[in-house]
Amino acid sequence: MLLTGASGGIGHAIARALAARGARLTITGRRSDVLEPLAEEIAAVALAADLSVAAEVQRLVQETGEVDILVANAALPASGRLESFTAEEIDRALAVNLRAPIILAQALAPAMVHRGSGHLLFMSSLAGKASSPGSSIYNASKYGLRGFAAALRAELRDSGVGVSAVFPGFIRDAGMFADAGVELPPGVGTRTPEDVAEAVLSAIERNRGEVDVAPLPLRAGTLFAGLAPELAATVQRRMGSEEIARKMEAGQREKR
Repeated sequence: MLLTGASGGIGHAIARALAARGARLTITGRRSDVLEPLAEEIAAVALAADLSVAAEVQRLVQETGEVDILVANAALPASGRLESFTAEEIDRALAVNLRAPIILAQALAPAMVHRGSGHLLFMSSLAGKASSPGSSIYNASKYGLRGFAAALRAELRDSGVGVSAVFPGFIRDAGMFADAGVELPPGVGTRTPEDVAEAVLSAIERNRGEVDVAPLPLRAGTLFAGLAPELAATVQRRMGSEEIARKMEAGQREKR
């Protein structure tokens, strides 16, 4: 099993949950100093790789070998207004958030199809279902990943290979929102990294197409945004979405 983005807090929770289910894991991320202690803890193989570099993605495929389950969890926050990005920063965000999962799936799926079993799981976000100001690049990558996962699931429907996408909302204690230190408006609920890990297990074990990880009001708001985007945007602004976006950009600027 291959897990990307394992050097972050959510990746840690997913790795521990999968290991507790008996998975033999290869974990990857950019920071060897974070990966190696986790690998030792859960008896996994650690492979450092920068998924923004195409050659590194190919190297990861070659060094990992046969994979029965892919959990594509790695992502960059890409917070900020479009004009605040350089072309290189846009390329990097799209490479990590969208290109790398697609290339990994392309490389790993044929052997799974040949065996008639396997699973491809992609970590999207509620930002892949509802857009918000100050997140155009991140929204683009997560909407794209949702569309890719849904289409791939249809393509592989009769192959024995499952495809899932998981959609976290605001996650406390770890992840992009927590790292930025942004305070949410009253009544906007959060979930934990362990909740995300449980959603990953459920998606794989039950072959669920999409799994949201957020309180009911946030999930309902996301559904409403899909049905009435202009009205939802007005509600978001009144709840302070633009100020939240500014704080998210400031808190995550160095991670581009």
